[in-house]
Amino acid sequence: MRPAEPGRVAQRNRTRKAIVDATMRLMAAGQTPSIADVVQAAEVSRRTIYLYFPTLEQLLLDATLGALSQNTIDPVVGASTSGDAITRIEHLSRAVNALSAKTMRLGRSLIRLTVEGDKRRSGSPRRGYRRIEWIEQSLESAYHSLTRKEFDRLVSALSVLMGWEPLIVLKDLRGLEPKEAEDVLAFAARAVVDAALRAKR
Repeated sequence: MRPAEPGRVAQRNRTRKAIVDATMRLMAAGQTPSIADVVQAAEVSRRTIYLYFPTLEQLLLDATLGALSQNTIDPVVGASTSGDAITRIEHLSRAVNALSAKTMRLGRSLIRLTVEGDKRRSGSPRRGYRRIEWIEQSLESAYHSLTRKEFDRLVSALSVLMGWEPLIVLKDLRGLEPKEAEDVLAFAARAVVDAALRAKR
């Protein structure tokens, strides 16, 4: 297993997750929550929420996507019984990119909000934290084969091969349909992991 993140980073991730989870619970109960509702449900201050989510729109989008991924991506990551990092990454790649194709409208909105939003403090990602967690979990079996720096580089490389961003590139530059793009990105993800592991043999 990968060692725990540095304390401050881990705390920020826990705080962000608490905010999103509280918002998801409120939405699941049929509410369109306000910031005040989330403050009460997550037991954090308004200032803390705005440190992570500059607008309510961004928080609601993030929570909506979180609910969708809980039902589609989390089972894929948890259900994989293969110890083969390459196979697990391919399964993750296909699941993430299939969902991303279906949620492209939401994805474009979230990208716009984070790209055009205010500069955020160092160590606090604007978005994509779930993607990073899924990749790290899928690479667990490869962790001890790599140095910490090599593992982090591999996670970073894979993070640009999953999600709305590479799908947009492949549609705009190559004219690919979603399934074609999914196949290309699964191929690329497998190749990146294979290259990283081969370099250590």
